[in-house]
Amino acid sequence: MEAIIHFGTTAIDLLGDVLPIAVILIGFQVLILRRQIHNPARVFFGLIFVLLGLALFLEGLELALFPLGRMMATQLTSPAFIQGEGVDVITAFAWSDYFWVYIFAAAIGFATTVAEPALIAVSIKANQVSGGTITVNGLRFSVAVGVSIGVALGAFRIVTGTPLHWYIIAGYVIVIFQTARAPKAIIPLAYDTGGVTTSTVTVPLVAALGLGLAETIPGRSPLLDGFGLIAFASLFPMITVMAYAQISEWRTRRVREANSNPIDPT
Repeated sequence: MEAIIHFGTTAIDLLGDVLPIAVILIGFQVLILRRQIHNPARVFFGLIFVLLGLALFLEGLELALFPLGRMMATQLTSPAFIQGEGVDVITAFAWSDYFWVYIFAAAIGFATTVAEPALIAVSIKANQVSGGTITVNGLRFSVAVGVSIGVALGAFRIVTGTPLHWYIIAGYVIVIFQTARAPKAIIPLAYDTGGVTTSTVTVPLVAALGLGLAETIPGRSPLLDGFGLIAFASLFPMITVMAYAQISEWRTRRVREANSNPIDPT
């Protein structure tokens, strides 16, 4: 009964978020464009499904995925796991002691990004607009690799306590150089993929991981060190998507050159 009441509360709270979107869309359609809404019943039921889907998704995050991510971060940084059974306090540690933390961070970054609904939608549209030049899985996996690298590097930053801004500055310097050399058609898409990663699936789990690490690693502040992983998750997909386009362009150019200059068998 308590779970049903909590789900109802979540759905009511989401209604305040979904309703303005529906009012804006329907208002522009009826009042500004002065066009009738085709299949209003289907639109209504679609909005209900969106509301129920978001409520169920948030309940799932709160009941399972969010606590699981935090629990894994706590267990991977526990003294018993790092220095052996029977150890209650970490007396001294090196960044290499948290090897499995980096592996877990990379894995959770990749998995959450591949499952990100916003990224799937963008990948499908990019595939349609490009006429198949940009493949759905190629874009999804290149973004997922970027998030994987970014979250793992962000976990390393939390472990070592190094300043966040140096990583961000260095990353955007790379983005600027890539922007000057990458195919022009991929640049806007690469910049957009940095934004679609900060959506419903990725943010809760990555934030839980960062807070869990900052709370359990000695000398780290959850407020100062626990946040910032989302910045990494937004930055590195731009790098990997442009790198994916550059590699694809290089391979295409090599094939074209090989076909235009065939080797004489004699």
